[in-house]
Amino acid sequence: MTRTVAQVIVDALADLDVGHVFGVVGDALNPLTDAIRTTDGVEWVGCRHEEAAAFAAGARAQLSGRLGVCMGTVGPGSVHLLNGLYDAAKSGAPVLAICGQVPLSEVGGDYFQEVDNDLLFRDVAVYRATVTSPSQMPRLLESAVRAAVTRGGVAVLTVPGDLGDQEVGDDRPVRFALPRPAVTRPDDPALAEAAGVIDDGSRVTLLVGRGAQGAREEVLRLAEHLSAPMVLTLKGKEGFEADNPYEVGQTGLIGNPAAAHALDACDTLLMLGTDFPYRDWYPEDCRVVQVDLREERLGRRVPVDVGLAGDVGATLRALLPLLAPVGDRAHLDDARERFLKWEEEQAGLARPDHDKRLVGRVRAMFDNRDHEIRPEALAAAVDRHAAEDAVFTSDTGMATVWLSRFVRMRGTRRLLGSYNLGSMANAMPQALGAQLWDRDRQVVAFCGDGGLSMLLGDLMTLRSERLPVKLVVFDNRRLGMVKLEQEQAGLPEFGTVLDNPDFAAVAEAVGLTGIRVTDPADLDAAVRRAFATPGPVLLDVLTNPEEVAVPGKPTVSQGWRSCRRRSRRRRPPPAGRARPACGSARPA
Repeated sequence: MTRTVAQVIVDALADLDVGHVFGVVGDALNPLTDAIRTTDGVEWVGCRHEEAAAFAAGARAQLSGRLGVCMGTVGPGSVHLLNGLYDAAKSGAPVLAICGQVPLSEVGGDYFQEVDNDLLFRDVAVYRATVTSPSQMPRLLESAVRAAVTRGGVAVLTVPGDLGDQEVGDDRPVRFALPRPAVTRPDDPALAEAAGVIDDGSRVTLLVGRGAQGAREEVLRLAEHLSAPMVLTLKGKEGFEADNPYEVGQTGLIGNPAAAHALDACDTLLMLGTDFPYRDWYPEDCRVVQVDLREERLGRRVPVDVGLAGDVGATLRALLPLLAPVGDRAHLDDARERFLKWEEEQAGLARPDHDKRLVGRVRAMFDNRDHEIRPEALAAAVDRHAAEDAVFTSDTGMATVWLSRFVRMRGTRRLLGSYNLGSMANAMPQALGAQLWDRDRQVVAFCGDGGLSMLLGDLMTLRSERLPVKLVVFDNRRLGMVKLEQEQAGLPEFGTVLDNPDFAAVAEAVGLTGIRVTDPADLDAAVRRAFATPGPVLLDVLTNPEEVAVPGKPTVSQGWRSCRRRSRRRRPPPAGRARPACGSARPA
């Protein structure tokens, strides 16, 4: 039986078990969406914005390890995909974007809505092609899928509006010939060289990222063998936080002093499956061994003494027998003691009544903030009540900071975010894709108020798809991370204030359950209610816009600049009450 170009594509997607195709319908896509309508095994998810569709497809791909698919129609529809596709590309997620185009006879004539897709997607895609004849199918589709899956990136297949319903003469089965991933390790001389560098050190610290997730047992055994503290990247939280007696948290601006000290005090750094980009946070005057599956990552963040290209698990299994054990645990014990002390301090910050427990002049500064909720308390409450197998997403900015510090990836929890691209507005659409990956699993999105506002329309997609996503909104009426950046640079706050609606009321208006929290005393019960309520829920929590997250290595100049900014904004004290000194400001 002869099939159309559109039917060949959709049948192949069903055979690949992609599950869902995300997008916005449009003229050039009509043959494709009609084929989806009549084909079992693949479902259309109509989004309100193509950017949300691309984020959702990327999230599904990252969680499932399988191809994610999104669609955008001619011109603007394809352009709208771009940001979400960049996030997928920088996350190494295999995503196929099928884009519409003007009729083939009009290409190149500046036709209505015409955009050069080859040029548009050149930087983001590992593969891009335009179908110009039915005879090119299914060969171009096979090439696109193979490139996305094997290279871990975005492939773009453009289908002009007058090609989708044309018949394909070649009725052969589609063959993707996707290879199974090879497990590789470095050769023996490279391993011996690395072992020599590590054995020469007396204070080894591990920096562990997402690339080591499949090697948890080997990494823990290595930490024990070397008495090495383990610093995690944000993406390394998943898989290494739970039941780990060597973990000392994260480094960088969202990190903690214990992790910073573990790095600064080491004489040997062993990087495992990480491309941590912030060079200022790497230690100086130490030797470095790096293990990564992708050779191009070796040494691009920090000079390395030995670079080992290979699978982290296979490499460590071969390396461990070559290493002498380290019996002196002073380096590890010191880092762990600092980390546990920091965790205890953070737990105090998360107490809903923290501000009321302050005394003296410090307490006087915050009398007018009794009913502003600490974001730490909100994140900690979510951590307490969320399921042990929950999937978390987080918006770029302060929402990610609070998640990184107060939500533990215990059990089989999963974590997603725009942690390489750093886009706003990712948490909600990624949660959409995550929930469609597994409808029975709890999905929790840590949303910034600025990020949520950008793609607010896709709240209606949650409703129409009946997805029980729980949206936790850190409603501080600010672009909080930008505010913090301005303060650290010694600039006055400008352009960061957001005139927000009542997000809970907005949620109710579009058919979700909306819960608004303005009093710390109501916080815990509201979080429990949100998780217990069937269907999609938006929890709008008014958090303190003045709350800051102290980085792992704060400087005096940062504190002084922040203090000056706050002093200028502070309200005049009530009659008879002296203004407290800047140095008495509340600890963060």
